[in-house]
Amino acid sequence: RSFARSVLGFLGFIFWGTAVAQMFGGVSVILMFKNYRYLFQEPYLSLPGWLALVTALALLPTGVLAASISVKCSRNQQGTFMYLLLLLLCLEMSSAALARSYCVRTAAQLESAISYLVHQHNWTCSQDPGNSAVDVIQRKLHCCGVHNYTDWLKASSLCHPTCVPESCCKEKHSLCTGDLGHVEQLSEEGCLKKLKDQLCFSMLYIFWSCTVLSILELLAAVSNGILMRRQPFRELHIL
Repeated sequence: RSFARSVLGFLGFIFWGTAVAQMFGGVSVILMFKNYRYLFQEPYLSLPGWLALVTALALLPTGVLAASISVKCSRNQQGTFMYLLLLLLCLEMSSAALARSYCVRTAAQLESAISYLVHQHNWTCSQDPGNSAVDVIQRKLHCCGVHNYTDWLKASSLCHPTCVPESCCKEKHSLCTGDLGHVEQLSEEGCLKKLKDQLCFSMLYIFWSCTVLSILELLAAVSNGILMRRQPFRELHIL
């Protein structure tokens, strides 16, 4: 019993720490889909992020109960703790499954979505770069085109284009105008790879954090069960 109490006390502090980690993952997913909403039309894709935020909020009272039970066993607290663990397990399994599924699904749709934006772009060599969706992506991710800057040459309506949009320019080259005569001033990487990396990192972060947290919660449930086993069944009527 003393070992079970020690485990619960330790897990109580761990739950507070993982609440911050879950909140970070949830906010990053929500902001990512908000910033690139022109690529992801389905509003439900940010659902794993919202579930992660709900999980983070539920972890706070769970951590308090774990720490409290480790000091003084209370039948009501132990029963409530079990209910919270069950709720958290449901939330985390749902969040992990959705994150894993959406990572594969959205990554497969990205290439066609970015290619469409490039071809629909109001292609110009103007000194003033446009504020279209693809310009915003290229500035934020420091990328150019789908795979590289040559995608702009294929998408251009000009017979012999001499430049690409200024949003392809590297930040350190303030005088860059997208001139193809100075390719070294343009971002080398395409936007597809960077977007896929950012998407899968955010989704897999939630997937693995939920998986690890579920294991810790099962350990907490076992520890709490050991403490509850010593009490007469009639005293655990709250369950």
